[in-house]
Amino acid sequence: MPPPFSWSKKMTVDVDITIDEKIKHTIKEPSQYKVIVLNDDHTPIDWVIDILKTIFRQSDVTAKDLTMKIHNEGSAIAGIYTYEIAEQKVHEAVTASRERGFPLALTLEAE
Repeated sequence: MPPPFSWSKKMTVDVDITIDEKIKHTIKEPSQYKVIVLNDDHTPIDWVIDILKTIFRQSDVTAKDLTMKIHNEGSAIAGIYTYEIAEQKVHEAVTASRERGFPLALTLEAE
């Protein structure tokens, strides 16, 4: 007497797959943005130097030179960063300035 149920049959599938497409990986560097400090008649020079040194990590000499450029030419580039970092630095500088009552203005510009 044969068993009531049996899985004795074998099934094979022969599949031949050919991939003609080649996937290209391109790495794109993130866009860079300039943080520009604008001149105004109310923010003290010492405060601008302090912001450039603490937030933008400029040396003492560079911070003083940039501050004079801002004062004489109307603006100067404080640094060049990716968008997120540039935006954060602008926010930190503006917030610190407003807390002390200074109207320091900064802008972002794509490089």
